[in-house]
Amino acid sequence: MANTPSAKKRVRQLARRSAVNKARLSRIRTFVKRVESAVVAGDAAGAKAALGLAGPELARGVTKGVLHKNTVSRKISRLTKQVNKLNANV
Repeated sequence: MANTPSAKKRVRQLARRSAVNKARLSRIRTFVKRVESAVVAGDAAGAKAALGLAGPELARGVTKGVLHKNTVSRKISRLTKQVNKLNANV
């Protein structure tokens, strides 16, 4: 357990940052799920619109330090590939 005042402060700060990061990650996952559900439903226009909203949200996760840039790059690439495949079939 934290004994020094500075260690106690670090515990408080960590709790606040964890709550913010958890909310941010949850928001990102929601945007990604919207794209994936539109792809599964076969809604090409909806998937493209959802991808347009999910991309910046994922990028924001990188700048805020919640996700690694390569992870986000891979995720955007895979989602884009799925949406493009859906548009090619329509």
